[in-house]
Amino acid sequence: MNLKFFYTFLATAVSKSNGYLGTGPRCLLFKCYLCFLVFFAAVFQANAADTNDPGDEVTTTSTEKSWSVSDWAKVPPVRPMPRPGLFGKPPARDGYASTMDLLADVEPEYFPDPGEGYYSLWDKLTGNKRKTRPTDPYPPFGLMPTSAFNIDFRYLEDPDHEPDLFDPLKRIHLGDDWLLSFGGSFWYRYMNETDSRLNAAGKDNDYGLIRTRFHADLWYRDKLRLFAEFIDARSLNPDLSPLGIDRNYTDMLNIFADVNLGDINGNPFYLRAGRQELIYGSQRLISTLDWANTRRTFQGVKTFWKSDKWDVDAFWVRPMDTNVKDFDQWDRDRNFYGLWGTYKHDKDHLLDLYFLTLNDTRPVSASNASIGNVMQGDSFVATFGGRIVGEYNRILYEIEGMYQYGERSNLDVSAFAVATGVGYDFQMPLNPILWLRYDFASGDKNPQDGKSTTFNQLFPFGHYYLGYIDLIGRQNIHDFNAQLTLHPERWITFVGQYHRYYLAHNKDFLYNAGGAATLRDPTGQSGSHVGDGLDLLINLHVARHHDVIVGYSKLFSGEFIEKQRPGVNADLLYVQYNFRF
Repeated sequence: MNLKFFYTFLATAVSKSNGYLGTGPRCLLFKCYLCFLVFFAAVFQANAADTNDPGDEVTTTSTEKSWSVSDWAKVPPVRPMPRPGLFGKPPARDGYASTMDLLADVEPEYFPDPGEGYYSLWDKLTGNKRKTRPTDPYPPFGLMPTSAFNIDFRYLEDPDHEPDLFDPLKRIHLGDDWLLSFGGSFWYRYMNETDSRLNAAGKDNDYGLIRTRFHADLWYRDKLRLFAEFIDARSLNPDLSPLGIDRNYTDMLNIFADVNLGDINGNPFYLRAGRQELIYGSQRLISTLDWANTRRTFQGVKTFWKSDKWDVDAFWVRPMDTNVKDFDQWDRDRNFYGLWGTYKHDKDHLLDLYFLTLNDTRPVSASNASIGNVMQGDSFVATFGGRIVGEYNRILYEIEGMYQYGERSNLDVSAFAVATGVGYDFQMPLNPILWLRYDFASGDKNPQDGKSTTFNQLFPFGHYYLGYIDLIGRQNIHDFNAQLTLHPERWITFVGQYHRYYLAHNKDFLYNAGGAATLRDPTGQSGSHVGDGLDLLINLHVARHHDVIVGYSKLFSGEFIEKQRPGVNADLLYVQYNFRF
């Protein structure tokens, strides 16, 4: 394969980067990253003549065990996105059953083959009626919490795979022992927010978000992996100051090395060191937060092991502080430790067990401490919990319980959260899946009693569970909610959610999706009814690499918000286009 187009593109990018990024450290980072790509492209060019046909057995000349096509078919040992809450059982006749199933790169047995039909708008327009679902490692949806390093392209080792325009960028065999892949994504989202962020002035916010990601992935057999992912996230003409999750100019989202430390019971055991995204369980506590323009990432060390029945991880990391104009640095004031195990009884039932510790030494001001606004620092809190999730025939279920203890601003911590729900797969036209759910997270009724009983939601994907408008977090809240998912066509997904929110304790704060305290009545006289939320979303899977989302979210103010922000009724309209390759 000739990579002349790579050299041309990369040389042009390097020459243009001074004008685009200036001559500071970010420009240097970008040039180093491009040189990383040039180097591996050159390595491939040098080895291309010696690379065997993918269908042939490849044998090394070293004294090590020969490395074959069947070996490469197992690399990388992909870990699919874990089954979330509000999951769906795939309908018997076609399509996916829930939004998060669309997002999950889950094991194939979760999705029975739905058979003949149109799997994208482009298929429909061109009359391409497929006999079975196309081979595509990306979900047919505009959001994807799954990390780029866990997208499964191993099917390319099969010489009979369905070809794609971007196949030459994937799984490039460099001689016998090395494997190189490239990939990336681009999205644009238009946002129109009324009474944005419940601000007291009732100001609206109209703006755009652009995000570009590009990654390179290098493997030496199943022994060593080097993965690097670039990100550039920008906010266009906002009326209000951009949020911290809106912008990150020219930085690294992931850059890590994996080392195979050996086998345990016949399954490999890995060490990962560097900057890395984390995603676990339902994502209520640890998530990549794909809705955010910047996504969420950490830096540190993780060990992980996967077998047919168990996944076990242990990690120590620090969250990355996004700095718009400088290199991101890890937050030295926050250390996050975790042990997470998942037992997979069978394809329909699993159990999560975990123990997490967050040591947060950021200072809390005396004024905030006096009013109980102590959730953003000065704490040592441990969280342990578990979750069971599964389905029986058409009945879907999930229950997760989390308890926290420790110390926060010299207060003893005792807090908990519960998420539970039952769903039903109707297996009828439009493929409806209905969930009825209850989510609870404890609050603090008295900041002066020597105790802190507000639950800390840690690093969640609250956007998916507690309303897309992001004004409600999993802290001091009752949420009675329902979700309906429909699939009128295989390439159309409709999601509707309804929420009814109450404060767990009237004197504690209302916390937003980021865990920040927003509104509070210390007298408790404003009542507990926060409001009612409505989320409507439709995703059009345009083609293999293209998706469009149109959504509308509304928070109908309840007694609490009406008294704290009279006349404020927040809503959100958004349109998003996403391209992946």
